[in-house]
Amino acid sequence: MSTITKPAPSPHPSPHPSTGPIDPVGTDLSSILRALKLSGLKDTLPERLALARQQKLGHAAFLQLLLSDEVARRESRSAMLRAAKAGLDPSMRIQTWDEHPDLNYDRTLWSDLTSLRFTEAGTGVLILGPVGAGKTHLATALGHAAIRRRMSVVFARADKLFTRLRAARLDHTLEAEVRRLAAVDLLIVDDFALRALDATQTNDFYELVVERHRKKSTIWVSNREPSEWLAMTTDALLAQSAIDRLTSGAHHLIIEGPSHRQRQRVILDETSEAQHAH
Repeated sequence: MSTITKPAPSPHPSPHPSTGPIDPVGTDLSSILRALKLSGLKDTLPERLALARQQKLGHAAFLQLLLSDEVARRESRSAMLRAAKAGLDPSMRIQTWDEHPDLNYDRTLWSDLTSLRFTEAGTGVLILGPVGAGKTHLATALGHAAIRRRMSVVFARADKLFTRLRAARLDHTLEAEVRRLAAVDLLIVDDFALRALDATQTNDFYELVVERHRKKSTIWVSNREPSEWLAMTTDALLAQSAIDRLTSGAHHLIIEGPSHRQRQRVILDETSEAQHAH
């Protein structure tokens, strides 16, 4: 009568007999991903494989998950590049806004502005307040929100914008430059009326306002009230016509309180002191 002999146990049993190790991204797979311009998937593939096992995802669901990751990654990179081209500070976003309790502004209006509904009607926005209150941050944050909506955005300091228009006038490309600015979905003009406008700048201010009026939205950021702008120009008739158009129906967000830059300095000082204490 024959005897059945059981095979000897392996001297090196698998540490994870039920699940097995996470699949590595091998050289061949890396080459394929690179050829398809999908190298970004390598960063999240091990994590997604583990998730697929845990949730017992089918092949189609797993593929959809990977491709969704890639779409999100490409959208994020595209938004970053378009924001840089628009001149937006990457650190000034809605998520990074310091909701300091001493700041006084209409938070309901701000919440409505972040929906970007004002852009659908070509309505303007005036963000007004003292130096350092955070006006530029709020305007830039709206610019980033518009970028994520696939809108075209240009952020420019007023003096640099007028310098660009002056240069265009000298090389006979002013009409093309005004058309380009008129077509932008959201134009953000920072530090407007910080300095007095000369005759050329006053005229360019008028042309810009007229070309965009009720067609495209413009955010004007200023330390001065619109009632003070007239005295900052050289042609009262042109300026009044532009200001009337600009302010009619525009949203006025007035922010008051301690300087944003001083608030940041206090935070840095407190952090430094805490680190030294430890």
